[in-house]
Amino acid sequence: MAVSVHFFLASSLLLIFVSPSIAQQSFRPRALVVPVSKDASTLQYVTQVEQRTPLVPINLVVHLGGKFLWIDCEQNYVSSTYRPARCGSALCSLGGSDGCGDCFSGPRPGCNNNTCGVSPDNPFTNTATGGELATDVVSVNSTNGSNPGRAVTVPRFLFACAPTFLLQGLATGAVGIAGLGRNRAAFPSQFASAFSLHRKFAICLGSGNGVIFFGDGPYNFLPNVQYTSQSLTYTPLFINPVSTASAFTQGEPSVEYFIGVTSIKIDDKPVSLNTTLLTIDSEGNGGTKISTVNPYTVLESSIFNAVTEAFINEAAARNITRVASVAPFDVCFSRKNVPSTRLGYGVPTISLVLQNENVSWSIFGANSIVQVSDDVLCLGLIDGGSNPRTSIVIGGYQVENNLLQFDLATSRLGFSSLLFGRMTTCANFNFTSVA
Repeated sequence: MAVSVHFFLASSLLLIFVSPSIAQQSFRPRALVVPVSKDASTLQYVTQVEQRTPLVPINLVVHLGGKFLWIDCEQNYVSSTYRPARCGSALCSLGGSDGCGDCFSGPRPGCNNNTCGVSPDNPFTNTATGGELATDVVSVNSTNGSNPGRAVTVPRFLFACAPTFLLQGLATGAVGIAGLGRNRAAFPSQFASAFSLHRKFAICLGSGNGVIFFGDGPYNFLPNVQYTSQSLTYTPLFINPVSTASAFTQGEPSVEYFIGVTSIKIDDKPVSLNTTLLTIDSEGNGGTKISTVNPYTVLESSIFNAVTEAFINEAAARNITRVASVAPFDVCFSRKNVPSTRLGYGVPTISLVLQNENVSWSIFGANSIVQVSDDVLCLGLIDGGSNPRTSIVIGGYQVENNLLQFDLATSRLGFSSLLFGRMTTCANFNFTSVA
């Protein structure tokens, strides 16, 4: 898709990174929690925080690989604590500012003179634009791992103002994007700095409701199911040396989360693949990333063909009958002869083998099969074409009801396997009771 980029600020690159101001309050939370819900129309994941003075609840689309928080400041942005980031300030460095300039109209949020700019982007439309860097109050709930606790506030949370048109393609009611990328201006690092939290965050997405934690566990779900660092499986996170954002400065690395898939198995049988596609080359192509932008996993064509052929063969051995495709899926089956199990429909298991044969991410029926009608089930994989930027993009559906912990300090991913195996779901964090 063509990239539409509009810049109104002079280009410059600032390389110094600093931490945001420490939140001024006596209570220091152990971790933070925000709710997530899946928008049925767009299949996007939406969270909510409070921002501004007075505080206003705002809905934001979750972008796991987003560089920062950006918000539409052209419509209904009213706050007594909005402060633009002035040219040459430490905030400009923190935000990775790509320019500094003036705005030739009356001052308002998003339009002030002598301010730094960045390039907020909408990954769903692959569009970027220029936006003013600023700070304002952000408030979220603390947590003990079991319930939401008292609200805590970051007085000067760094974000970008964007024009209204950048909201195109986002879930109805969303006013911007919450970036969770592995850089200093994204949610995880700003919260960790403000409250001296562990530089970790965990996502647990659901087909309806889910949860995001900032800070370390334990992460507790009803009925009495606990996940700690000891109960997760770990694999290294890799840095792609070339940015994967809609707009970026040359030499800037990607802030998305890449893992090292080394092979793929269907029911423990290896699939024959061109393994060079599984590594990231010097131009930033290839490899495997996790995305909340793609609703389903997208595979480079040769990988897609090999995986789906192996899956079809193993399904046939179980007397599962293939039927006509149903867009956007290529591979579909009759529901007849497909049993239901605790881990979803009883279909072949897809295993992403990671750093060695003993570490793999198992994708069971609950994450591989999409029921498109009463009678038809489809394999939730998408053909990404013969020359995609990233060979494997693990999409939202495949991570639902799996707890994923991103440890920025040690550059590793912890994953739980499907929560159904422990008789719980990502919707079972107890938001109804306040600690």
